[in-house]
Amino acid sequence: MSKLYVISGSSGVGKGTVINNFLSKHPDFKLSISCTTRNKRDGEVHGINYFFLTKEEFKTCIDNNEFLEWAEFSGNFYGTKREFVESCLKQGNNLILEIDTKGALNVKKLMPEASLIFIAPPSLEELEARLRGRHTESEEAIQKRLASIKLEIENSKQFDYKVINDTVENAVSRIEEIIFNE
Repeated sequence: MSKLYVISGSSGVGKGTVINNFLSKHPDFKLSISCTTRNKRDGEVHGINYFFLTKEEFKTCIDNNEFLEWAEFSGNFYGTKREFVESCLKQGNNLILEIDTKGALNVKKLMPEASLIFIAPPSLEELEARLRGRHTESEEAIQKRLASIKLEIENSKQFDYKVINDTVENAVSRIEEIIFNE
């Protein structure tokens, strides 16, 4: 039977790296593709990393109740199409959804069978260093992301599992333990 795993964590915690490493070891799992209105980063591809929508397209989807969850952050919208998730699960795919904690809690309300996994940094200092090391955002954007960490940590108390990303290998091993022992 297919299952939905929602993986969240603060920006810069390494969610994407951990998830990609997990998926490379377990190709029978599928990564859900979210929608966003933010600009593409170098190397990102529409339909693989995100579905890149205009704000008008995104708002139409909101009006038509097409999202399982959605949020606005730093002037951009992010969301998960309900139809995409339901279709993947009906096809028998185990699905991983990478979203923020607020969205994860919304998904859990609509799909209580989903398992929520929070990826935490080894320390807040390490998280800030990772954010700055990306060199992709302004100081203002970094400060906004750092300010949101408290809410993320508070929301994570309602998650099923917590994984510390001290090393990618350890985090992937812990996620494997969670998923294959459920």
